Amino acid sequence: MNDGGIFAMTRKEPVGVVGQIIPWNAPIVMFAWKLAPALAMGCTVVLKPAEQTPLTALAIAALVKEAGFPAGVVNVVTGYGPTAGAALAQHPDVRKVAFTGSIELSYDTPEK
Repeated sequence: MNDGGIFAMTRKEPVGVVGQIIPWNAPIVMFAWKLAPALAMGCTVVLKPAEQTPLTALAIAALVKEAGFPAGVVNVVTGYGPTAGAALAQHPDVRKVAFTGSIELSYDTPEK
């Protein structure tokens, strides 16, 4: 962008491993909305679906594998938020966490 002699540029780079925590009420859409941008940027993904909808995420992960993505690029971890979600959010190799859910559930997900 050039505005009055000032040049500004945004450069986007992959951050590495991205943790993604999605809600129960739109598991397919949320999986896609979280996964696509991360993969487009060259990041690997560890996704934790809501405990009510783990099979949806596992089925999509199977389709990703069938599509030919390398092992380890898209990973699904199932479990409860206070345990699996917190472990994902606190893991030292996870550089970014994308969380979609209620305010109440966010209290169970520690800040990174």
